[in-house]
Parts: sequence; C-alpha cells; structure tokens
Amino acid sequence: MRDAFKCDSDAACLEVRSSRLASAVPHAPTAAGAAPAARASDVPARGIVPIVIRFGRLGDMVMLTSLLHLLRQRYGNPCEVFAAGPWNAPLYAEHPDVVRLWTLGRHTPSGLGLSWWRAWWQLRRSGNRPVYVCEYRPRQLRRIRRLLHLAGVARARCLFITQDLSDVQSHWVDRLARFGARTPSALAHTAAVAQVPQAAPAPRLFVCAAELEISRVWLAQQGWGNRELILIQPGNFRTMSAHRERYRHNDDKAWPLEAWVSLMRRLAAARPEAVQLLCGAPAEAPLLGQIVRAAQLPRAGVAALPLRPFLALCRLAHSMISIDTGPAHAAAALGVPLTVMYGAEAPQQWLPRSPTGSAVLAVGGPPRNRVAQITVAEVFQSWQAVVAGPAPSWM
Repeated sequence: MRDAFKCDSDAACLEVRSSRLASAVPHAPTAAGAAPAARASDVPARGIVPIVIRFGRLGDMVMLTSLLHLLRQRYGNPCEVFAAGPWNAPLYAEHPDVVRLWTLGRHTPSGLGLSWWRAWWQLRRSGNRPVYVCEYRPRQLRRIRRLLHLAGVARARCLFITQDLSDVQSHWVDRLARFGARTPSALAHTAAVAQVPQAAPAPRLFVCAAELEISRVWLAQQGWGNRELILIQPGNFRTMSAHRERYRHNDDKAWPLEAWVSLMRRLAAARPEAVQLLCGAPAEAPLLGQIVRAAQLPRAGVAALPLRPFLALCRLAHSMISIDTGPAHAAAALGVPLTVMYGAEAPQQWLPRSPTGSAVLAVGGPPRNRVAQITVAEVFQSWQAVVAGPAPSWM
C-alpha cells in the first residue's frame, strides 16, 4: 500500500491541485522539488495572497490550517506557506487554503542548502503582501527573522504571534484566530474581502478519492474490508527520532507495553468484530509490532505508513486512541472520533479540534506529568464516551 500511494495517489492529488489553483495564481517554471513561485504582479486583483511562516512539527502544521482558512476568507486567496520539515508537502497536498508551499530544512543553518535560497528569493520578490509569522520557539524564530531580514522584507509588512503574550494560556487554535484577525501596518488601509469569522475555524485536512480507494483495497486484501477500524497511535516524535534510545526512560508520553496490551484486549471484548490497527511512521514499525505480538489478537495489525496513506486510513476509521502527538491532530482534522492521552502538556492548550463535530476527549495532563500515570480503565472509558458521541458530519 505504501508504494501505491507514493507512485499513484500523490501524483493524482498534485495534478488536481495544480489545475484548481491555476486560475488563482499563474505558475512559472521553477527548479525541481519546489512549488512554482508567484511574482507580486501575479496577485489577483480581487485579493491578496498572504504569506504564512511556521517551522513547526506535524501537529503544529495541522493546527495552522485554521489560520490558513481564516486568512483565505479575509484576503480572498489561499496562502503561500513557508515551512520546515519533509511532512509538510504530503500534509498540504490537495489543501484548498494553500496555493504554494516552500519547505526548508528543519535544522539546516541559514544560507546553506538550495531550499533556503529559493525561499529567500521568493520572499525578496513578494511585493507588499502581508507576512504572518506563527513561530514561537526561539531557535526557529531566529532563523525566520534572519531570513526575512536578508530578503529585505519590511517590518511593517510582518506580524509575529510572539508580539502578543496576553493569551499564551489560550488554546493554540484560538490564538491563531486572534492573530489572523490582525493586519500589518503596511496594509492598514487595504480593505478585506470578508470579515473575520467570530469563531475560530477548526483545522481541516483533505484526502482525495484515489487515496481512499487504495486504502479500501488494502483493507479488503487483509480480509478487513467491511469491519470497523480502530486506530491506535502509541508513538510520538521521540519514538521516530534517531536518538529514541536516549528518550526511552524520560519520555513523558510513553505508556507501558502491558498497558497497551490490556487496552487492546478490552477493545476487542467491546468490539469483537472490529480491527485494531497500530499506526505510526515506518521507523516505528518495531514498536508497533512488539505491541501487536504481545496482544495476540486475531484482528490486530500494524500500519507503519507514510503520511498520506495514514490520512486515508483516518478518513475510513471508526475511532482512534492516540498519545498527544501530531497524528492525533491529523485524525481530528479528518473527523475521526478521538481519545488523546496527555503527559505534561495541557489539553486546554493543545487538544485537537474537529471540523465535523466528531468527539475529541483528553485523558491525563496536569497535575499529572506522565502518560504512564494514566490507567487503562481511564483510557477505555474515554474511548467509550467518544464513540457514543455525535457522529461526524462530513465537510
């Protein structure tokens, strides 16, 4: 299934996306590996193409789609996004609120690497368009400020989310909404195409029909085609790291093997015909396989997949149980009923939000500071409440 997605479905999505966006901003030839760049003169007369910069992890970039949608409503055009990390291109494939994506190396020093110079060149010729910088981590923020300075981007065009510290305890999506309602001083006299919505739009992602069909075929080949699909995400960014052995004993998001096994057996007793799929990136396959083997259930498997196939499985899933990590945000953005297990982070700030009305519940978080402090019974009861909640109404 992984190869099929890589060769066929991604290409289909990119083709659809290109044809849809051609009327918004004309495409110019560009080097391989980068999206076509727009000139300032390419900006449609009816609106402005806003620039959004965030060098975040997967979950951060999912939540960013809330701001992208708001800015598209305000300015009348989808956004041009500058990001860092290889997951951004598959994440934003087929997304109507993104006209163009520029991806830099996440840890590449400024000035090194072709992607940095492409981003520099595009910012240098970006006219008087507004720039929304959503990064707050000091190291990445320094990289962004240096890039903007060297590209000659005027300060009056830029807004930084760190300029307003009055709402740092708010949910991140609400912070993004308030941030998106602001206007850089250089554009203070530019009329908005639409008014800012009163409620923050929930993050949302999109999966194309070809991807869904590939997932359905794969599930049918496993004999699971007509069964409920319960996704379980036991890993987080540390379990994908090359230094994961270093994190093994101090990962606040780790849950013991025996707890996962006990949970899976309780799920099997409650939904004996359902299939439980343990999800994660390819690097997490050993962890996922260890849990499945220990559980010894007839309808349990491993789905160690790249991002696009994972998103398609989410779109077909009955429900999901996840550690507080990026894939949980992606699942919620696709309308999956979801239980999220928290360690030291506060759900009040980071709980995923769904655009379809599907239930999303948190377990754990402060005053507890480790997922290992959560009991199996708590997680199972939360999952029961999630699946008894409102069914998603699809976008």
